[in-house]
Amino acid sequence: MNPTSGEGVIEVNNLVKKFNGVTAVKGVSFSVAEGELFGFLGPNGAGKTTTINMLCTLLRPTSGTAVLNGYDVVKESAAVRQSIGLVFQDPSLDERLTARENLEFHAMLYNVKKEYRDKRIDQVLGLVQLKKRENDVVKTFSGGMRRRLEIARGLLHYPKVLFLDEPTLGLDPQTRSHIWTHIRQLEKEEKITIFLTTHYMGEAENCSRVAIIDDGKIIVLDSPENLKKQVGGDVITLRTADNDRAIEDLRGMGISAQSDQGGLHFEVENGEGFIPSFITNFKVSIEAISLRRPTLEDVFLKLTGKAIREETVSPAEMMREHMRAGRR
Repeated sequence: MNPTSGEGVIEVNNLVKKFNGVTAVKGVSFSVAEGELFGFLGPNGAGKTTTINMLCTLLRPTSGTAVLNGYDVVKESAAVRQSIGLVFQDPSLDERLTARENLEFHAMLYNVKKEYRDKRIDQVLGLVQLKKRENDVVKTFSGGMRRRLEIARGLLHYPKVLFLDEPTLGLDPQTRSHIWTHIRQLEKEEKITIFLTTHYMGEAENCSRVAIIDDGKIIVLDSPENLKKQVGGDVITLRTADNDRAIEDLRGMGISAQSDQGGLHFEVENGEGFIPSFITNFKVSIEAISLRRPTLEDVFLKLTGKAIREETVSPAEMMREHMRAGRR
């Protein structure tokens, strides 16, 4: 069947997924434009991976609809699979094969025509800077190199949408930065739609639009800049000798403060002008105070009342992290 026209390359309407009576995704709706770098930002267990798995036909929705590249993910699953590339959270390469052999196997599975196969493999290996290692066995690769090869594999069959599910999870900050260099390069050179899930705030800043998801629901969806405008003003972080009393005194000043392990956080206009007078007149002993512009973490904290880093990691995720650490 030929794809039908639609407003976006992905159209999701009231998508729900239940597991044994537990609702993991609670009626999410959104669209993704062709060529967009779209982000799902949220803590572990928020429903990010479950949503991706439904869009990639790995899970059947309990209810609702999703259309990708004009194909219904339930009724036309084969066509959807031909339209997507997917980089999983967990490694999925054959470590016994070389980099090129992994790509050759994938090309055959996706019916990349033989006359184009070698040229395309060379192209994607060059894109992720692994051409010189094409004949090396994957078990000799670092974690970052494996991630880059997985991205190359996801691009091999010219997908309309590339899904990156926590693409830098378990990687050190330097390797994470290198992976993002490649992601931005492929966005420019391949001109495809990229759908990213992450719980790293800095990664979400790279997206043209971000959907913040928590407890299976999309809380807000907009560009990073517009989301940060919802916080407003400057963010003051405060540590005091008595945070409970400080919250009460701030409330008396008409300031609503939120608390986490990092201290108290509140917003003010013209933070640089506010701080000197505040330090002089505040009745609670101040141990530390800082000023910064709003971030997506502030947005998440304001909308949910909690920080993403406070979320408890599941036992399954702890095991995955342990396994990844052993491979690095």
